[in-house]
Amino acid sequence: MIRPSRVRSCLYRSVSLVVAAVGAALLAGCAGSTPAPAASAAAGSATGHVHGLGVDPADGRTYVATHHGLYRVAATGLEKIGVSATSDRDLMGFLVAGPRVYLSSGHPAPDEAVTRNPLGLVRSTDGGASWQSVALDGEVDFHALDQGRGALYGVDSEGALRTSTNGGTRWESLPAPPALDVAAEPGGAGRVILAVSGGVATSTGAGEPSAGPTSFIVSPSPQLVFLSWAPDGELYGLTPDAQLLASTDGGSTWLPRGSVPGGRPQALTAVGQGRVLAATVGGIHDSRDGGRSFATAVQGPP
Repeated sequence: MIRPSRVRSCLYRSVSLVVAAVGAALLAGCAGSTPAPAASAAAGSATGHVHGLGVDPADGRTYVATHHGLYRVAATGLEKIGVSATSDRDLMGFLVAGPRVYLSSGHPAPDEAVTRNPLGLVRSTDGGASWQSVALDGEVDFHALDQGRGALYGVDSEGALRTSTNGGTRWESLPAPPALDVAAEPGGAGRVILAVSGGVATSTGAGEPSAGPTSFIVSPSPQLVFLSWAPDGELYGLTPDAQLLASTDGGSTWLPRGSVPGGRPQALTAVGQGRVLAATVGGIHDSRDGGRSFATAVQGPP
C-alpha cells in the first residue's frame, strides 16, 4: 500500500464482485483529505469514516475508532483520545480486549515518518492514549478483529482470515472463504462466523483453541456486512441498508429486529444484555432492547 497521504483504495471488506458493490458504498467517504482533529466533533466531521465501536469496562464509555484516530462518546459529541502523533492514525479493525486494553490496525498518521504502513496489529494498554506495535507491521491491514475462546481472529484488507492463539504475536492463515467480517463465539463450542458474499460461513472442526477451525460451511442468508456476537450469546448482523438481524442459533436462522437510522452502515458491536451499538453515515446509535429501537448518541453531519 502507498505510504504517502493515507489516501488508499479503501477496498473495505470488498471480496467479490457482489460484495465489491457493497464495499464501494460503505467506503464512499473513506478516502479524501485529512482535516485537523477537533477536541469534540459530530460523527463524521473531524473523524471521517467510523471503523469500529466498543465499550470499555473500565469506565463504561463508548469508544469510536475512525479514519482520524480514536474518540469517545461524550455529552457534547465525540472527544479525541491522545495528543501524540499516533493519535491521528487511521484505525481500521478495532477491539476492546479488556479494561483500557484495545487492539487495532490500519495506517499511520500523516506525521509518523518512520512508522511502517500498514500498521499490522497494534495494542494500547492505556485507553488509547498510546499504541505499541505487536506484529505484522508493514504487512497486514486488519479490517476486522474479534476474540473468542483462547484466540484472536482478524480479516485483512483482502478478506483473508487469520488467527492468533498467543495474544497477536504470531498469526496463521485459516482455510476460509473471503470475508467481510468475523464474529467469534464468546464461549461454548468456540464457533467462528464470517459474513461472506451471499450468506454466512460457519466454522467446523474446532477442538482446542490452538487447533482452530479446520473448515467453514457456507449457508445462504441475507447479505450481511457486519457481524457481532454478544457475550450473552445472541449474534447480530447488519445488512447493507442498515437493517439489523439477530440469530439465537449461531447464524443458522436470522430474524429482523429493527432499522438503524442514518443510512449507510459503518460499524456494529453487540455489548450484551440487549445493548447494541451501530454507526452509520448519520451518526452513532445505541439500542437497549436488542436492536428493536435505536437512540442517536452522536448525530452525524447534515
